[in-house]
Amino acid sequence: MRVTVAVDCMGGDHGPSVTVPAALGLLHDDPSAGVILAGLAPDIEVQLKRHQSSPSAFGDRLVVRHAAEVVGMDEPPAVAMRTKKDSSMRVMADLVKSGEAQAAVSAGNTGALMAISRYVLKTLSGIDRPAIASILPTLSGRVYVLDLGANVDCTAEHLLQFGIMGAELVACVEHKTHPTVGLLNIGEEDIKGNEVVKQAAVLLRASGLNFYGNVEGNDIFKGTTDVVVCDGFVGNVALKSAEGLAHLMRTLLQEEFKRNALTKLAGLVALPVLNAFKKRVDHRSYNGASLLGLRGIVLKSHGSADAYSFECALRRAVEEVRTGMLAHISERMTHIHVQKNVPQSQPMKDETHNGMIA
Repeated sequence: MRVTVAVDCMGGDHGPSVTVPAALGLLHDDPSAGVILAGLAPDIEVQLKRHQSSPSAFGDRLVVRHAAEVVGMDEPPAVAMRTKKDSSMRVMADLVKSGEAQAAVSAGNTGALMAISRYVLKTLSGIDRPAIASILPTLSGRVYVLDLGANVDCTAEHLLQFGIMGAELVACVEHKTHPTVGLLNIGEEDIKGNEVVKQAAVLLRASGLNFYGNVEGNDIFKGTTDVVVCDGFVGNVALKSAEGLAHLMRTLLQEEFKRNALTKLAGLVALPVLNAFKKRVDHRSYNGASLLGLRGIVLKSHGSADAYSFECALRRAVEEVRTGMLAHISERMTHIHVQKNVPQSQPMKDETHNGMIA
């Protein structure tokens, strides 16, 4: 099955110097994949020549689509959406809408990417708001967490939708039949949390999902569940806290191993273990946050991603298409909608007491 990915070549901190070689890496390793490179054609051609490649080398699997504008990393989303209709990000989204591409990947402005993608592609039936889902390493493997910043204020219904989308994502990409879903809370007990979280727990239990119950922050990295659901405010704080802690640990270890000759020697002895640890928690391997709930596959790469990291995001996009993730989410949402609209048996009215029979 040919899967074509539209790439916003101009997005991110490094632009075509990262996105182009990453796309070429995907084409080399996956003969059934195709890419459409959207961006400033001259800049893209420079990188293709630098890597001794050309569109003709891959036949119709590699296409360059010129886009005259670029969305800045700090540009307001509304401005990017309304005024830059020929930006690499907008052209990328249009390619998915037209069916020329089945997925899109960008390392650009997150807010602009969400706004443009939602405007161009719209949301799936039954989904009120798209959510950002990403992967974090755990003691038992990895966990998918959503939302990570797209929706600061959420209702219980939104959290239910996030749980459904997250579960279907894991079921497709990780090939798990009944992935577990946890609701991030300040405690495991049902009485904990605000009213939105409490109501969300009720909806999740009745949804037919494999709902584990409430989970706490430390459960994320224990791998207690396959999916962790939260609103975008909490999710973004949790993600940035985790990134900050990882940076702190890495910096402190480097400082300690460089403290004196003895610690430097100890560092050399421990180097194989340190390298194995680094590989195990390498954030580059987890690159690619899915914008779930849209009528198309869209992934957001980290802005500072290198070629290896960006290629991981491209591979993730291809996998989501091949596993039919969108169809699975739509089917599940339809099932939930039908359940809600099934007529419930009404209690008979007691005419004598002008009340309801218990």
